[in-house]
Amino acid sequence: MDDGSRILVVDDEASLRGLLSEVLTDDGYTVTTAESAEEALKIYNEDPFPVVVSDIRMAGMNGIELLKKLREINESTQVVIITSHASIDSAVTALREGAYDYLVKPFEDLDVISAVVKRAFEKVRLVVENRVLLEKLKNNNEELESVNKVLREMAIRDGLTGLYNHRHFQEELTIEVARSRRHERKFSLVFFDVDHFKMFNDTHGHPQGDTLLQMLGQLIQGRLRATDLACRYGGEEFVLLLPETSKEGAAIVAESLCADIVGTPFKGGETQPLGKISVSVGVATFPEDGEEAQVLLERVDKALYKAKQNGRNCVVLVDGEH
Repeated sequence: MDDGSRILVVDDEASLRGLLSEVLTDDGYTVTTAESAEEALKIYNEDPFPVVVSDIRMAGMNGIELLKKLREINESTQVVIITSHASIDSAVTALREGAYDYLVKPFEDLDVISAVVKRAFEKVRLVVENRVLLEKLKNNNEELESVNKVLREMAIRDGLTGLYNHRHFQEELTIEVARSRRHERKFSLVFFDVDHFKMFNDTHGHPQGDTLLQMLGQLIQGRLRATDLACRYGGEEFVLLLPETSKEGAAIVAESLCADIVGTPFKGGETQPLGKISVSVGVATFPEDGEEAQVLLERVDKALYKAKQNGRNCVVLVDGEH
């Protein structure tokens, strides 16, 4: 048998220790004996045993006290208590304290000792297997949660730019409208798209157009606060949701973004009408430009359209040009 077959026998009667040791050794167990609970505890502390067989009545510390201490050290250890017919109530107490089973002396049938100890070791094996299974389940659950987290993130992200996608923006906009209405706060939308993007694609091909959108996504994300939301609205259109931001504050963000994009030497930008990549931008603010999400979107879209009419590469606020 392996190290899991080790058993500690505790009894202050040498004859009983010898009998138990002989029976259990014949059964194939590796038996260690102790003549007191104190000695047993010392031995156990050095190297815990999966199964302990202990008399309930001993000089000094008794079997129930030993049981409690062993369970404090390792609750997986299975303890079998030895009692007599006269003290059967003590055995019941031991079971309530966590003993696995009990044996009644004098032993009329030695096979009972073997059977009880065999069941105790079977319980040890089941406890170990359950622990391993629970650990595997825990690890699997952690892996599953990690995968689910990635999948949830993928579901709300635009696959090309890494920004949030249109659906997630719509959900967050609805939430922000409700939150700002409840707390009487402002928020702003900055809606923009790439000027002459079709011309860029026709000139350089869609792969380079995709690369341009990816670079724009990185540039946009790097210039926002942690509380801001940057989304790819669709095609070459992008939208920023800026919580607790006035129109003036949003206009500053929009102008800065325009300048950053124009000032970035994107590959192929020299072939564009302005000799560089640029964007047209519309800005709308809750609640002054609309108290419903759809109204805000319609008005910021009109502001963007006006920015294109005004020659592109500019910012237009819902209530006028900036």
